[in-house]
Amino acid sequence: MSTLTLEDVAVRYTKRGVSALAGYSDVILPGEWLGLIGPNGAGKSSLLKAIAGLVRSDGRLAVDGVVLDDLNDRSRAALVAYVAQDPLIPNDMTTREYVLLGRTPYIGYFGSPTRADHRVVDDVLERLRLGEFADRLLGELSGGERQRIVLARALAQQAPILLLDEPTSALDIGHQQQALELVAELRRTERITVISALHDLTLAGTYTDRLVMLHHGAVVAAGDAAEVLTADRLGKIYNVCVTVEVDVDELGNRQVVVVPRRGFPAP
Repeated sequence: MSTLTLEDVAVRYTKRGVSALAGYSDVILPGEWLGLIGPNGAGKSSLLKAIAGLVRSDGRLAVDGVVLDDLNDRSRAALVAYVAQDPLIPNDMTTREYVLLGRTPYIGYFGSPTRADHRVVDDVLERLRLGEFADRLLGELSGGERQRIVLARALAQQAPILLLDEPTSALDIGHQQQALELVAELRRTERITVISALHDLTLAGTYTDRLVMLHHGAVVAAGDAAEVLTADRLGKIYNVCVTVEVDVDELGNRQVVVVPRRGFPAP
């Protein structure tokens, strides 16, 4: 169980002179699932990359008080696992070999994977129903299958912080739900802390504990799904016409459903 603390985290791409993310501060508690939403270019991916150490950032990032920028790559990877939106996937590697790369932080520079490492990989492949692809080359698989395998590699990393950048964008609705349900299960059983960027607002509101809406690198709304996902706000930020409905199941759980409508909001 780990707490992620962010203090005035900012990202600026100097070559373009663009501020992608203004000073962002938050505390993500152990086992919490934070959803990042907002239109393209809002700063969601920049925030995730800053936490993963893939872009330079200002401010302070810490896991249980340990400052991430003070760690080497292996130590940071043992704390934070990252699933990119468009990962590079080698076509000539098998699924099992690729997922085994998630165990790299725990294997010495001249060491070899142990039986325990292989057991972790087999368990993840089984949970994601990828066992039949274990010995298949990645180049032979569909885009959706490859995206599930990228998620499997991150889960094999067994880091307490899991970052997901559009993890279901190439999946059909069945595999979207399967992948997110697995993350939800691991969040409950392993108490991993999840931060995900999602374009599907209904999925974002369904699976996360709270939402942060970003626009032009700044926070414009934060809270639970019913507070953040209002038709008026979505119309202004996304320039869309939607209705927002709240569905209550037999257990009393609320689900916020965003439904697109024909037409555009008035300027």
